[in-house]
Amino acid sequence: MDRLSIIGAVLAICALMGGSVLKGAGLSGLWSPAAFVIVILGTLAAILLQTSMPTFKRAMKMARWVFQPPAHDSAAVIAQIVEWSTTARKQGLLGLEAQVKAQPDPFLRKGLQMVVDGVEPESIRQVLEIELHGHSSRDLAAAKVFEGMGIYAPTLGIIGAVLGLMAVMKNLADPSKLGSGIAAAFTATIYGIGAANLALLPIGNKLKTLVNAQTHEREMIVEGLIAIAQGENPRNIEARLNGYVH
Repeated sequence: MDRLSIIGAVLAICALMGGSVLKGAGLSGLWSPAAFVIVILGTLAAILLQTSMPTFKRAMKMARWVFQPPAHDSAAVIAQIVEWSTTARKQGLLGLEAQVKAQPDPFLRKGLQMVVDGVEPESIRQVLEIELHGHSSRDLAAAKVFEGMGIYAPTLGIIGAVLGLMAVMKNLADPSKLGSGIAAAFTATIYGIGAANLALLPIGNKLKTLVNAQTHEREMIVEGLIAIAQGENPRNIEARLNGYVH
């Protein structure tokens, strides 16, 4: 569980609700069904028009990474690769065959299987780099779904405010309705800007950071597996891979 994300989410809610209370608008001033329909549903509609269904589904699955990011332990991965290289030097590449099915990560399992099968190092690099690039591109596209929503939301908030002011203009003959009408109009702006800057854009940026970290670790794995296939010294492999961590 990512504590910083939890703290950030709580502080964002407190900032918005507390600010509304301190400014005298009250919590009720933040609720507007019309603003919700225009901004939230409008933003969802815009992103669905822009995004393919597989990318949108991937984005929804990745959303939980904000609070439960994928586990990354580069030190443990390096130790595992060094152990494999030691086994390969003592027992040959076939000595690693028992390790293949034990790997939970499909990428690592596929790479290790290619090493055990005696595939040429350059072929291993080509296959794994193509898969790595495809996986990274797919996840970055999913992360940009939230970034896109963060771009659309403020604009739809302005549209909501304009529509609200248009409704106010129709009631100019009744001054008693002007104050509440204007306040309701600007609630849509709060929805749009608040959703974008307190949720959507931060989520998009965090997901892109996590994707880049995962890609970096897998690049390290590729180098380690190729080094094993080439029969390099375990200590040299460890020194090279530590460069990715530091």
